[in-house]
Amino acid sequence: MFEKTHQPIIKTDAFIKRLMRNLFIGLAIIALSLMIGMLGYGYFEKMNLVDAFVNAAMILSGMGPASSLMTDGGKIFAGFYALFSGIIFLVVMAIIFAPLIHRFFHKFLVKDVKD
Repeated sequence: MFEKTHQPIIKTDAFIKRLMRNLFIGLAIIALSLMIGMLGYGYFEKMNLVDAFVNAAMILSGMGPASSLMTDGGKIFAGFYALFSGIIFLVVMAIIFAPLIHRFFHKFLVKDVKD
């Protein structure tokens, strides 16, 4: 996926393509995670689409639930969804920033190989 240390740094346009692809993958993971949350809130708490969206988006962004939960199943789901959301945040940040970090370190290694 990334160039090796003995390979030259990729051109800027290829780098931007790689960055956009990773951004798209990250956004797709966020959208899928949001849908999982909306389905869970709809199923366990019988929330309508808008309320389920708000609660899932608030948990996914790390803000906490927007409304109080009434059922035990909803509370358990919200707890697991919050743990899932924390991990998803880290995964998405790693996917999005991986090309930037790789390019940063690759520049140092390519300089050392040339010297």
